[in-house]
Amino acid sequence: MTNYMDKSQQSILEKDAVDSDSLSEKQWRASLWKFLLFSAFGIALFIIPFQWDGKVTILLGVLTDTLQALLGGYVVYVVMALVTTSCVGALAVKVLNPNLREGSLAKNLFDVNWFWLVARVLGMVFVWMIFLQVGPEFIISRNTGGVIFEDLIPILIPLFLPFLTDFGLMEFLGTLSSKLFVKLFNLPGRSAVDAMSSWFGAASIGLLVTMQQYDKSYYSQREAAIIATTFSVTSIAFTYVVAKTIGVDNNFVYFYLTIALTGFIAAVIMPRIPPLSLKPDTYHSGKSMLDEETPAHYSTYQWAVNRAVTRAQSMPGLGKVFKSSTKNLFDIYFGLIPVVFAIGTIGLGLAEYTPVFNWLATPLVPLLEWLQIPEATKAAPAMIMGFADMYLPALVGKSIESEMTRFIVGAASITQIIYMSEVGALILKSNIKLNILELFGIFILRTLISLVVITSVAHLLY
Repeated sequence: MTNYMDKSQQSILEKDAVDSDSLSEKQWRASLWKFLLFSAFGIALFIIPFQWDGKVTILLGVLTDTLQALLGGYVVYVVMALVTTSCVGALAVKVLNPNLREGSLAKNLFDVNWFWLVARVLGMVFVWMIFLQVGPEFIISRNTGGVIFEDLIPILIPLFLPFLTDFGLMEFLGTLSSKLFVKLFNLPGRSAVDAMSSWFGAASIGLLVTMQQYDKSYYSQREAAIIATTFSVTSIAFTYVVAKTIGVDNNFVYFYLTIALTGFIAAVIMPRIPPLSLKPDTYHSGKSMLDEETPAHYSTYQWAVNRAVTRAQSMPGLGKVFKSSTKNLFDIYFGLIPVVFAIGTIGLGLAEYTPVFNWLATPLVPLLEWLQIPEATKAAPAMIMGFADMYLPALVGKSIESEMTRFIVGAASITQIIYMSEVGALILKSNIKLNILELFGIFILRTLISLVVITSVAHLLY
């Protein structure tokens, strides 16, 4: 997502290949504890699910809920200020063309191309129209702009800290699982952390990890594209919300296991077919910074610890870590939120007020009928609507009478992954070269794969 790499990050990349054997015993122990403590905190913050206030969540979710509770009704004004500042700043830079220092925060936040400038302008116009309730229902309706304004504002990361990525955990897990991930998914082993952070945390968290790793040249363009579109699954907590909305929460265990099975099968297939298989193995900096080969005199576990300790030792002080995290946070808020308003509102408006999705879903109806899915005509548009927003199929599909069909629609909406109100917008905003047509193609392919698997399970259950 970010277009910069500060000097401390460059230094980290340069020193990442240093062997921990060159460290003194005191340095080695200190770096080992740094790896263990910060990685443990990252796992606790982003991955480990637990019961809290009657729902399954993660520590980051609790922190986010606490922040939102503290902001209360003021969150609306915070969002409006962010979107307005994002647009006005970008317009000022485009019109006045000031001499901004390369790599500065102002340049990275406001110096955007024309496409993203238009998205920011639309985002600002939409947010004020929705707030003032002035304009066409297509924009200001509770079911279109209202969903974005009240339900999907991505205040998901009060502070992103790189404990999962920059203190050795990715090197450790990547070394241990590299052979498995290479064979199954044709990916580096360190992508295991991306998968876990999305699956147990949130899709946006996993995407942020992927984008940072691509910007640092740990992933190639092909690898980053695969990870972003294959492992950015929504959290367990939101999966339950979808199940409850569409009326299959009484079968949630089977619902979730079906999603897990479908996600695994799709992850095996998708990297091996176009468009993902055609992406080049080129790197953001021009060369790979990743080395997952195990030297002959190390066991896999020993080499995993060695690489983790080396990575932890190379990290700067916490002050620089917080500074870098703050830059990432600003980039998310100023860069992503206006795009979510622009693309998400238009997508939901098309779904709510036009027959576009009915037309797009027409070729899907015969397939659903062939799979013996009841109420195929109603189910098809609901599935296509998932491209606009993940929650939309559940809202539309809850009126379907057949529980089996609702089960299929709900599970498919989770495994489709690509939805433009958040994940799609975030991918388009990143440096990963995936355009909207490629994202739609990936969405359709994932839908077809998911339908076959989910329908097979649904016929066994119902």
